[in-house]
Amino acid sequence: MRSIVRPEPQVVGVAENIYQIVCPSVRVSWMRKRDLHILTSGIHTYTGDGRFSVRHPEHSDDWDLRIEYVQKRDGGVYECQVNTEPKINMAILLNVEDAQATISGPGEVFVKKGSTISLTCSVNVHSTPPSSVLWYHGQSVVDFDSPRGGISLETEKTEAGTTSKLLITKALLTDSGNYTCMPSNASPASALVHVLNGEHPAAMQTSGGDLAQQMALHVLLFLILVTVVR
Repeated sequence: MRSIVRPEPQVVGVAENIYQIVCPSVRVSWMRKRDLHILTSGIHTYTGDGRFSVRHPEHSDDWDLRIEYVQKRDGGVYECQVNTEPKINMAILLNVEDAQATISGPGEVFVKKGSTISLTCSVNVHSTPPSSVLWYHGQSVVDFDSPRGGISLETEKTEAGTTSKLLITKALLTDSGNYTCMPSNASPASALVHVLNGEHPAAMQTSGGDLAQQMALHVLLFLILVTVVR
């Protein structure tokens, strides 16, 4: 008896989501290649993990392996086996991504009072875009209809992923604080915003640099004096 093994396609899953791996045939078994565990045979399930099940739509030849709340450890090769002559095997690679949001730029953002705060959040999940992306200022959801006005959101979904851009015009001192981007299907990301009333952060850094240079000069002069005394 020989086996026919079809090419190994790849399925990309996102942690905590629900995924189905489709196998069209008359009657099949699903096996996890990592430990050679038979997960399902026909409509019956042979695993104590309740996240696994099989779906066989009526009047269909599809036998779909369903995994709920998929985890990183679920990644690997799953094999659909058809008990025919010759035997047919179809291996499918499930790659589970770490769903993580990121905010572009440094973790701390400095802006002048009256300027525009711009924060861009990216979600590295292209297979299943988030159904929503919420922004928080501190513990409160950003209110785009607040009397303050000047707050808007731009969201773009592409094959590369999802981006959400928060814009706050005419920044106020009260706009300072921690901003968190929270997608529905990914870990959140945060950035700390400082709205400055007066001195630009570049000037602050320069002042700090000048102070350090002055201290270094004083130390150098002290060492020279010590050497001369000796």
